[in-house]
Amino acid sequence: MANDYNAKDIQVLEGLDAVRMRPGMYIGTTGVKGLHHILWEIVDNSIDEAANGFADTIEVVVYEDGSASVEDNGRGIPVDMHPTMKISGVEVVFTQLHAGGKFDSHNYAHSGGLHGVGASVTNALSRWTEVTVRKNGTTYEAKFESKPNEKGVVKGGVIVEHLTDLKQKSKKTGTKVRFMPDDRIFETIRFNDEMIIKRLKELAFLNKGVRITFEDRRVGSGDGVESGKTEFCYTGGLKDFALYLNESKTPLFPNPIYFEGKKDNIELEAAIQYTDAYTESMFSYVNNIPTTEGGTHETGFKMGLTKVLNDFARKTGLLKDKDENLLGDDFREGMTAIISVKMQNVQFEGQTKTKLGNTEAKFACQQITETCLSECLEKNKSTTEIIIKKALLAAKVREATRKQKEITRAKNSIDSFNTIGKLKSCSGKKPELNELYIVEGDSAGGTCTQARNRSFQAILPLRGKPLNAEKKRIDQVLANEEIKSLISALGAGLGEDFNVDNLKYGKVVILSDADQDGFHIRCILLTFFFRYMRELINEGHVFIGMPPLYKISKKDKTLYVYSDAELDKARAEMGKGFEIQRYKGLGEMSADQLWETTLDPERRKMVQVGIEDAAEADRMVTVLMGDVVDQRKEYIVKHCDFDKEDEFIKNVK
Repeated sequence: MANDYNAKDIQVLEGLDAVRMRPGMYIGTTGVKGLHHILWEIVDNSIDEAANGFADTIEVVVYEDGSASVEDNGRGIPVDMHPTMKISGVEVVFTQLHAGGKFDSHNYAHSGGLHGVGASVTNALSRWTEVTVRKNGTTYEAKFESKPNEKGVVKGGVIVEHLTDLKQKSKKTGTKVRFMPDDRIFETIRFNDEMIIKRLKELAFLNKGVRITFEDRRVGSGDGVESGKTEFCYTGGLKDFALYLNESKTPLFPNPIYFEGKKDNIELEAAIQYTDAYTESMFSYVNNIPTTEGGTHETGFKMGLTKVLNDFARKTGLLKDKDENLLGDDFREGMTAIISVKMQNVQFEGQTKTKLGNTEAKFACQQITETCLSECLEKNKSTTEIIIKKALLAAKVREATRKQKEITRAKNSIDSFNTIGKLKSCSGKKPELNELYIVEGDSAGGTCTQARNRSFQAILPLRGKPLNAEKKRIDQVLANEEIKSLISALGAGLGEDFNVDNLKYGKVVILSDADQDGFHIRCILLTFFFRYMRELINEGHVFIGMPPLYKISKKDKTLYVYSDAELDKARAEMGKGFEIQRYKGLGEMSADQLWETTLDPERRKMVQVGIEDAAEADRMVTVLMGDVVDQRKEYIVKHCDFDKEDEFIKNVK
């Protein structure tokens, strides 16, 4: 790996075209997620410098005018002339797609920004971009703008000031990129502090010892984060990450197990801690990119973990010769594990491109785990015994509930569960077009059944609250009648056996009353899906139905209001002499009203449930649905503002 990083090292694959015309191809969406994506592209470039040992400080700032900057103390983007493009390396990086120094291992041993589109896409989708580079003992600057040409067509990322030596001496090195997102492209250009802080915190955990700061200079940001500078730096790296994720759980031993190793240019770093929980929490990353769908590195790690622990169980006599080996599921009950892989030539698979497909990663991660984990466990025999005893108990429970788990593994068994009188099925033969509404109680179920379109909408009334899956073992969860009805209705299995391809409904809609019980049922169902059917959420099948809170009537005019925040606006629109009806539950609406406001695809409002940050989502589920009351109270007081719920509502056809 070379320290002399120059313009000749930048390979140009194609020019900057069509980014503004089809931004979704490059950033997925022009909504809030896409806005932050163009920030992550610049942050990832700085992280790559840090991950490869060339930087140890990254500073992110959001300014009063809404622009953002990312600055690092790395080597600095090349400033010399590119041999074929005849412009500086900085200008190549910011104006050419698929241009960068990361296509081989000469300058970066590993990189998150593998495609070389990051900086140029951010530039193309910004009103303006300013790049400052400290290198060669001086300071350079280049400026870009997205502006109309002579035909009135806005051209993205046009060079307005070529790279110039400002003649400002500097002993420092590094790059600073400041950009203003283009309000002609994005639905909003307001950065969200909480989203930024979560990602930067995650990156700080993954890059041990790197100091990352965030500062919001906007007055009254209103994002639930106090103004000022926030700093992240974790000398314990993944060990600190595991401790953070388990703050609301009860660890079985205080210090996480940690190991790292290298095999065939693949580096694996892992931290493991066990709690008294009944589910596993595993999070994996490749070159700092979250792999929420797992992949070959996770498979290799799990295989290595299972072999090492079975070997120790036999070696210590906790498993006898006559006993069968324990399963991986047994050893992973209550496990919180973070694995971080660094490698070249990454190949992602899956619907969201977050699943590692490299076969070599499986064997490398398995071998590293077997070798390094064995050494760790030899040094911590008391910890090893705790893990194995927990796994033995999990195996006993597994065997005792084998028949119940078989219900979820065999389609003919799961379909045999009696849902007659509960599930009101639909007649549609195409599962992807069908919708399942999970409603609260017989009264709401009856109204929904009358209101629905039977050709594609099914109704499942719950006759009581399902169990909180966060606090119960799998055998207790499976014994709950409401959970069994839900598993049967969905038809896709549970846990390791869950197969989204067998799902009977393209949309699974939680439709509960807007009161305390309704919110609780919603949380319980989301917790169950998160713990045992996470792919259901990852693939975008889970929705929250949004029935109206109020009906405002005046003569022949009727308005339905979906939040308290909308109420004043609706009152002003109606003027004087109107009537207001507050809906306390779905059962208070007529079938026609429920269809018109909540079930009709042309007029209804829904929230699609997604997971932006799996590790943080896992922690939040534990905080909100676990046993630590004080942390739950603290979070609710600090973060919850139910008046803002309407901000997250979107129309779903």
